[in-house]
Amino acid sequence: MRITSSAVSLNVADPTASAEFLKRHYGFAEDMAAEGFVSLSRPDAGFNVIFLKTGLPTFKPESAKGHADGLLLAFVVDDIDAEYARVQAEGVAITTPIETEEWGERYFQTADPNGVIIQLVQWMTDPAA
Repeated sequence: MRITSSAVSLNVADPTASAEFLKRHYGFAEDMAAEGFVSLSRPDAGFNVIFLKTGLPTFKPESAKGHADGLLLAFVVDDIDAEYARVQAEGVAITTPIETEEWGERYFQTADPNGVIIQLVQWMTDPAA
């Protein structure tokens, strides 16, 4: 098998609102959009983020149709403190203030308009250690 690209697809009530949030605050660009569908990317992310409108009749499998509950998008960054200050200056509500876990993960979380949690992370120690 050869994987040529990767994506994560999230079911949300308003795909446009989630897409605009990632574009405005996290530097994603829109690759394509249609009714109930928006695909975003960043050249440095390595995958696309796709927002699908909850309840689309074309969504398969039926058992997975629903909201993106219990899921978060995590992006590893080089300077977590600078990103925290930038996001706060942009007026984004912080859902989890910046903190450092004992294993070296320093992170904070925000939520998009549909409640999808966006987590920015910087490893303060080698995660393999």
